[in-house]
Amino acid sequence: MKKSLWLLAGLLVACNSSQKTVSKDVVSKAPVDPKAYAETITESELKEHLYTYASDEFEGRETGQPGQKKAIAYIKTEYEALGIPPAQSNGDYFQKVPIEISNLPIGKLRIDNKDFLLGNHVLTFSSSQSDYNEIVYVGYGIEEDQYSDYTGLNVAGKILLVKSGEPVNNDGTYVVSGTSEKSVWSNMSESLGKRLQLAQEKGASGVLYYDSENFARFKRRFDYMKSNSSGRMSLKDLGTENFSSLFIDQTLAKTIMPTIEKDSSPKILDTKLSLDFESSNDAVDSENVVAFIEGTEKPDEYVVISSHLDHIGISSEGEINNGADDDGSGTVALLEIAEAFEKAKEAGNGPKRSLVFLHVTGEEKGLLGSQYYTDIEPTFPLDQTVANLNIDMIGRIDPKREGDRNYIYLIGSDKLSTELHELSEEINAKYTNLELDYTYNDENDPNRFYYRSDHYNFAKNNIPIIFYFNGTHDDYHRPSDTPDKINYDLLENRTRLIFYTAWELANRNNPVIVDKATD
Repeated sequence: MKKSLWLLAGLLVACNSSQKTVSKDVVSKAPVDPKAYAETITESELKEHLYTYASDEFEGRETGQPGQKKAIAYIKTEYEALGIPPAQSNGDYFQKVPIEISNLPIGKLRIDNKDFLLGNHVLTFSSSQSDYNEIVYVGYGIEEDQYSDYTGLNVAGKILLVKSGEPVNNDGTYVVSGTSEKSVWSNMSESLGKRLQLAQEKGASGVLYYDSENFARFKRRFDYMKSNSSGRMSLKDLGTENFSSLFIDQTLAKTIMPTIEKDSSPKILDTKLSLDFESSNDAVDSENVVAFIEGTEKPDEYVVISSHLDHIGISSEGEINNGADDDGSGTVALLEIAEAFEKAKEAGNGPKRSLVFLHVTGEEKGLLGSQYYTDIEPTFPLDQTVANLNIDMIGRIDPKREGDRNYIYLIGSDKLSTELHELSEEINAKYTNLELDYTYNDENDPNRFYYRSDHYNFAKNNIPIIFYFNGTHDDYHRPSDTPDKINYDLLENRTRLIFYTAWELANRNNPVIVDKATD
């Protein structure tokens, strides 16, 4: 699912997929049967695309590297051959995504007169140089409905101490949910970002975050980056450049506040703190590719179909990570879906709603391309985007899974819209009869796949999503993820399912209803 890039000359020869034709007489006007268009999605053309896209010439498609440039050139050439125009008003298929590498900083944190060197009890991934005469402890750092850890506190310009978890009543129920069920604030994948965002909105200049259960996870990431001399990629100019995010362990947390484990009451700590972390940033040139078919009746409503174009590049041993499944399979599926819709349009059966074909960069670096599209520069308004169908690894079989090989994992279809989930089930039963496996849709899934691909940036904006996924395998993020290991019959059937679902979303009278909106 996440990281790489490379080529051009051979890419300019569009594969013969653009030669396919569907007669206007194949589909009756009312009702329009999409089957003839779905059948233009074939094993042979998926395979032809993928043997090029996941070849050594593309050098693993790493974000910002020459292989990524070859990847976007290939995608652009295919859309031009199909006659599908770019989505941007400036006529460019490429949406520039400003990314930078924050090299690991060096330095120390000082509490009163005691130093803590970076990489031991404190971790941060960006520069930070500030002095404070006090620290504001805000307990869990939560604000939700009738509960707030910020009540009566002015934290503007202050450094905050925040701990993980959430408040519990005397009877064992959780204060925020009012039930025995934990709230989103106990979900590390979501709550860390929510805490940091809330602190920024309150005007704080930084957060010292104490999470005893996950500090080791942050430490492994830090040590990996240090040993590989790699910095952290992030979007440039998100307004957080002056905000300090630091992760601290139990030793440092208790040095600052010995009672932190049991005491959750916000308070001002008369503690001097000095941050002295220096780093440097390097710009990375990278792009999303966005193509577009305008709707015939509801052109200002949009269905976004996405996949990530990047992978993890070349290993330190010089081996190319081709990323045939991750996410070459999603990329070529998206191209074939786009072609099927274009053939429908040519036959006079274009979609009622507009379709956006979004190939995002930087997924392997932290969902950066989709974050830029949703949070910074949406090509089309998010409040007029009715759904996102995200394709990330659909060409293989999960070896851990038991049952029929003709399956697909669906994640997130019911998270925001009951109607979308029901529509998805009905479309599958009508056209493709795959086994829809919801194993990884479980809130308690330790893999947290719902938060690990590009659909999540749409979901957090209350846009209904479906994430299509075949699961991981022994070749995941390895040089052995090659085109010869793809199950092209499954890739064809799964791609057709996504096409049929997009067809229904684009042509139904009303957009699917959001009945489970997030905060």
